[in-house]
Amino acid sequence: MSMRRSSVFLFARSAFLLWTVSAFVAVGAQTARPEARAAERSIGDWLMRLHDASRTRNYIGTFVVSSGGGALSSARIWHACDGPRQAERVESLTGAPRSTFRRDDEVLTFYPESKTVRSERRSTLGLFPDLLKASDSSIPEFYAARTVGSDRVAGFDADVVQLTPKDNLRFGYRIWSEKKSGLAVKLQTLDADGTVLEQAAFSELQLDAPVRVDKLSQMMAIPRGWRVEKSDAQPTTAAAEGWALRAPVAGFKPMSCYRRTGEGLMQWIFSDGLASVSLFVEEYDRQRHTQEGVFSSGATNTLMRRVQDWWVTAVGEVPPQTLKAFAQNLERRR
Repeated sequence: MSMRRSSVFLFARSAFLLWTVSAFVAVGAQTARPEARAAERSIGDWLMRLHDASRTRNYIGTFVVSSGGGALSSARIWHACDGPRQAERVESLTGAPRSTFRRDDEVLTFYPESKTVRSERRSTLGLFPDLLKASDSSIPEFYAARTVGSDRVAGFDADVVQLTPKDNLRFGYRIWSEKKSGLAVKLQTLDADGTVLEQAAFSELQLDAPVRVDKLSQMMAIPRGWRVEKSDAQPTTAAAEGWALRAPVAGFKPMSCYRRTGEGLMQWIFSDGLASVSLFVEEYDRQRHTQEGVFSSGATNTLMRRVQDWWVTAVGEVPPQTLKAFAQNLERRR
């Protein structure tokens, strides 16, 4: 699988980690009881507490993402909210210089070395946690939550809650929730043996920081002379593109589907409310599509296989067997 072909999903995933760790679980909480003590909270309580904190607190912090394979990246984050309005600025501290701004569903990424701006809409990225509405969530069917202790992260006291999957089709999560606000300050993705596959955490954090939505919005102005690249993703349906699943993969619901004409592929996005999977389908090219199999990087697995005259790439922060289930059930209808 080429980096160009996988970049859409991988960008979405890293953007989620760097922009929305505080909104990690913004879905599935219809029965939250804010007054509940940590030891008594249900999974719905935890989801709502984490979601509310992400929507009501301003903060500035340094965020570090690391994987079990030793990969490390970090960014400086400014997050502001004003009622329903949300804005974020993310400055990459590792790798090529890059600045990403999000204002509600508008996302701009600035690449100073090439003087290029990438413009996309959050909905086209399929970013968690806006994939499911609370009324659609079946998270409690597939995950259980329990408090496993207390800890300190970036100088803040935090409750530690573990989300454990009830089957082998998804990973588990351990979340550090700041005791007073509920803000997620650290997140680990765990395999079936409890091994940490990936970790994302604030190394430094300032809560209720003096950062404003309007100020961040002003910084989104595109400099004169910079080239703007807009996403060519067009909403569609898998049925309209001639594809379907013979049988659903337990817990995963189709959320959106896009035709990316510039790359000649379809992206079909699924989620169980916490984990997401993207299926990329394009015409088979014997020159480019030479390697089938499953490949892992931290918590992300990628499966590539030929299906008749098509090349299918399944990518997700899920176990390999989940991707295999998707690939085996994908069929051409016309």
